Amino acid sequence: MKQNKTNIIVFIILIVIGALYRVWDNRPLGFAPQIAMALFAGSVIKDKKIAFLFPLLSMLFSDALYQLLYTQGLTSIAGFYKGQWVNYILFACITIIGFKINAAKAGQIFAGSVAGVLFFFIVSNFLDWIGGGLDLNNQPYPKNFDGLMTCYAAGLPFLKGSLIATFVFNAVLFGGYNFAGRWVLKPVKQ
Repeated sequence: MKQNKTNIIVFIILIVIGALYRVWDNRPLGFAPQIAMALFAGSVIKDKKIAFLFPLLSMLFSDALYQLLYTQGLTSIAGFYKGQWVNYILFACITIIGFKINAAKAGQIFAGSVAGVLFFFIVSNFLDWIGGGLDLNNQPYPKNFDGLMTCYAAGLPFLKGSLIATFVFNAVLFGGYNFAGRWVLKPVKQ
């Protein structure tokens, strides 16, 4: 029983930290912990229904913080906007990728990290292009192959930041989890 309460407290702390980090001012483009959190939750949380809550609550909490900062005039980024539900669906899908990751295997963590980031980059940019997203000049991307490639090119700084962030945060999350499992919470021999 105590172990379950400890896990819940740890996950709540991680959700809050992840959300607070996401709204940090002037962080590099795409450098946020949510992809790593989704992969980690999918990999280590036994109850898969609960695994989806971990990244989604972090996103919701940070979106609410963004909205509060936006309404107070402290940021130009709105927390709630048209079409944001797509990001929640994408993070749920990334959690499913995490289901296939063995938390003790660095190669699987690396492959899952790359897969999660590329999945988010490819699908989110495609949906932005098809949904009438705006380019750097505030013009809609043309609905042709060149427009799609322009949309992907505009997302490259986010891709780089997401890859680096996912590797860093997965090193912390999976590394801390494996360290705790091996050295801190290791079973007592009877």
